[in-house]
Amino acid sequence: MAGVVINPATSVDLLRPILPDIDLALIMSVNPGFGGQAFIESSIQKVEHLAQIREELNLSFLIEIDGGVGKSNIAKLSEAGTDVLVAGSSVFKADDIPARIAELSKLAKSGTGKLA
Repeated sequence: MAGVVINPATSVDLLRPILPDIDLALIMSVNPGFGGQAFIESSIQKVEHLAQIREELNLSFLIEIDGGVGKSNIAKLSEAGTDVLVAGSSVFKADDIPARIAELSKLAKSGTGKLA
């Protein structure tokens, strides 16, 4: 499988030429480097835009998001079109990790995206 990653400052439109050739597009919703950073809100619009392009071009690549994913945004991200959600600090800093995973899964499925 082939994938591509874009940083928060990179436009989704730069991916257009290669989208037919990939299996996964990862949108970083924090600047790579260390865990626990705040989620960059404009990442939701990037997911929506990428999902729109995927539909427009009739493609099937997965959309993944990584960085700052947690209880406050996971349903919105699912609804926006995210297929794969990476939650690091939100899970591993929880007192009860299995309960947090169950909670995040439930919240993600509450969106109307593919995860539902």
